[in-house]
Amino acid sequence: LSKRSGKAITLATLLDEIPMDAARFFFNLRDANTHFDFDLDLAVEESSKNPVYYVQYAHARICRILEKQREEGVECKRLPDHRLVYTESAEIELIRHLASLPDVISEGAKELNPSVITKYLIELAQHFHKFYDSCPIKGMEEAVLQSRLSLCTAAKTVLKNLLDLLKVEAPEKM
Repeated sequence: LSKRSGKAITLATLLDEIPMDAARFFFNLRDANTHFDFDLDLAVEESSKNPVYYVQYAHARICRILEKQREEGVECKRLPDHRLVYTESAEIELIRHLASLPDVISEGAKELNPSVITKYLIELAQHFHKFYDSCPIKGMEEAVLQSRLSLCTAAKTVLKNLLDLLKVEAPEKM
């Protein structure tokens, strides 16, 4: 709806222009009581500027990492907690963000506010991409490799579960 021009676009028309995933994510991106400018061009853009694409890409990237490791004969093994090795700041930030999930879910449910979830997903994707850029997996010693694969698996699980909660696809390839 544009007050100045007097034009209104129905949801059905909007869904002809943009993917359902983008509509769901964008409408859940803001608190229901706040002003919302819907950027049609951004909603269809396939780049890191588009928040739903950015989050979905993080999930697909993790799926590809795990698939590539399996192709090379490396399976993610559950190590005892005392054998996990996390020393890089990007690893620690990602772990802290993942650990905050119960509080985020509680807050979103208590306030009936799904924007808490979408914002968390965007931040999770940011933390994961930072981790990906600064923490190599291939060629690392076994404990570091398995620790990082475990972290990838945890991030993938959270991304998938929260995207499912929002009824947004979690693609394995993009």
